This record gives sequence, structure tokens and C-alpha cells, in this order.
Amino acid sequence: MNSSSGTGSASERPSADPLPPAPGYGRSSVADVLTSSAAVLGVPGFENTLNLPAARRVCVVMVDGLGWSLLKQRGGHAPFLRGFVPSARVLTAAFPTTTAASLASLGTGRPPGEHGMVGYDVLDPEQDKVVNMLGNWDAGVDPQRWQPCPTVLERAAEHIPVASVSLPRFADSAMTRAALRGGEFIGATGVHARVAAAAQALAAAPRMLMYLYWNELDKAGHKHGSQSQQWGFQLEELDSALKLLAARLPADTLLLLTADHGMVDIAPEHRYDFSADPSLTAGVRHTAGEPRMVHLYLEPGTGEQDRESLMDSWRRTYDKKIWIATREEAVNAGYFGAVVSPEVLPRIGDVLVLAREPIALYDLRRMKSSSLEVVGQHGSLTRAEREVPLLQLAAPAMKRNPGAQAGGRKK
Repeated sequence: MNSSSGTGSASERPSADPLPPAPGYGRSSVADVLTSSAAVLGVPGFENTLNLPAARRVCVVMVDGLGWSLLKQRGGHAPFLRGFVPSARVLTAAFPTTTAASLASLGTGRPPGEHGMVGYDVLDPEQDKVVNMLGNWDAGVDPQRWQPCPTVLERAAEHIPVASVSLPRFADSAMTRAALRGGEFIGATGVHARVAAAAQALAAAPRMLMYLYWNELDKAGHKHGSQSQQWGFQLEELDSALKLLAARLPADTLLLLTADHGMVDIAPEHRYDFSADPSLTAGVRHTAGEPRMVHLYLEPGTGEQDRESLMDSWRRTYDKKIWIATREEAVNAGYFGAVVSPEVLPRIGDVLVLAREPIALYDLRRMKSSSLEVVGQHGSLTRAEREVPLLQLAAPAMKRNPGAQAGGRKK
């Protein structure tokens, strides 16, 4: 990499507003959900960091894109889930606040600095090219070599039954092999098919750890926006399905809901092609990441002065609309966890640009123009993107009417 790589302290320079806080890895983040669930079930080597109640089965529902603020704002579409909001716990997503990073943290129990999934797409230093971390993995990237940490599901499957319920196309996806491998995979396409499959599998096992994935909400948000009628409809579907699942569970089952990130709607006039301004790409070899969290990788040999000049150009152009940090600053701030492995470090941009206001930043030299049509977006560390819920939808003490005890409300 270039001369500005490393983990040392950034040089003194005029600073913009303080950077937002780092995720609560090891205390209250998505990385602590499956590990705490495994601890509840007696799997050795895990700690119940989130202080979850005792149970013989745990089902973790991961709802892609259901930010805490969105759940509160649009709770009128989710009467069942709304009943649990008063007793909910707020967790933080991984950084960047994108599916690849957060699902890998959920799946491994580790921060991105250890599991290596540090963006939607990132630099592969070995190939000197940007590679995708979600649905379009590069043929030259082995998922298990890229992310070698054992998963929670793998470790738990050595002691108890483990199952993942998700869409059939994810059964052997690169993302599954990288971050969610382990146990039995149960494919089910429709909303109600997934509920039925989950309930049946849980009832058939005296003990079980289950992961249940829900992606419809995120898809609606990207296409139509999180404030759209379509997003509200998908929240209604989720709400009714999880109410049914809670009612069908064996009595000694803990049902949890969490999410991988929130979402911010971006108006068309605030979707910017930064590559049209040469001062914002001077000395930049690669760009990657999300339109709300951009990795800038500099040319080999780039010095500190040139990097500062580039960052000043970004500050002049976008001012309070962004936060900007060097790799060293982001690492030292704990954005990627307390430890960043030597293999992972060069996958992180030399400069990171985080959207602070509702804007999106595109490099249309490498991105399709159709990407400008995306409405709901995420990746940065605003509260709307980083805060996600942890709802306890059913537990052994709740028995048959799980919503009745949530926040003291009756249905």
C-alpha cells in the first residue's frame, strides 16, 4: 500500500467537527446477539453479554434495514412490534453500517477489524482491485479465506442443533460461506413459508439456536424509500408474520428481533457524482464502499501532504455535509473494533468519507448510473443508520401471549 498506511496517530491538522462515536462492540452491538444467544443455550466459550433470559431454544430474527428510529417512526404499521418498543434495547450496527459488515459481525461475534468485511465493496490488496462483499463476489476471492474466523453457528453446532432459515438462493452464497456457515440450512421463499419452517424446526428440537433472515424491508427501502407506502406494507407483513411465529413457538423459546442497519432516504438532487470534480479524486487509485461511506485508496507512494490536500478538497466541497477521517483516525477511534488484523488493514481506505447529512456520494466512473435511483441508503454513522433495535418478542415466562407483557401493554 501507500506511505500513509498503518495504525499510528494521524498527523496534526485542522479538524472538523468531532467524529461520531464508534459502535459498542462487546457491549451492545449486533456482534453480541448470536454470541449471547449461544451462551444462553450453554454453548461453551460464549458470554451472555446482553443478559438474555434463560431458554432452551433461541431464534434470532435479523430484519435487514429495520433501524431503531424507523421502527419508532412507523410503528403504526406494526402494532405487535410496537408493543415491545418500551422494553427494547438499542444496539449499534457494525461499521460501516451495511449488510456485509453487520451480518459478518452477527455471524462471527467479532468486529469488522477481525472478520475483514469492512464494506459493501472494498479493495482486495492481493489483486489490486475492488471486490464485492455481498451478492457478487469476485471469482478470485475465497469467502472462507477472506473471513477465516469461526462463526457462532459453526461453534454452536458442535454442541446443539443449529439452523438457518432464509431464502433458498442464500444456501450456498459466498456471504453465507463467509459469515453464516454452520448448522442446517432451511430454505423457504415466502414470508409465511419461513415462519412455518422456523416454527416446525424449533418444535422438533429439544434445544436449538436458529437464525432467521428477513430481507423484504430493506429491498423496499432501497427502491421506494423508508417513508414509502411500499415500506410500510412490508413492515405490516413482517409484523403479522412475527406475531404468528411468536404464537406458534414452543413455550421455552426465546424469540429475538434485531437489524443490521437503519436507513436514510436521499432526495435525487442530493445524490452527487463526486468523480466529476478532479480535486476529489486527485491521487486516488481506487474508490469503494457505500455512497454514504466512501473508501478512498491512494496511489502507492502518496505522502501525508498530498493526503491532507485531498481531504481539504473534500471539506471545501461538502463542508458540514460530511465527516472525513484518515484510516488511522478511524482505526484508533475503534470504528472497526479494538483490534484490526494486518490482513484487514489495507482493505480499509486511506481516507474515509462519511455522509453526515442526507446525501449520497457516487463515483460514476465505476458505478452504474442506475445506482443513482436508490432512495433508501445507509453506511454512515448517523443515529438513523447506526442504531438498531433488540426486541424480545417471546420468552419462556411470556408463554402464550408474548405481546401482553411487553411494556405492560395488553393486546
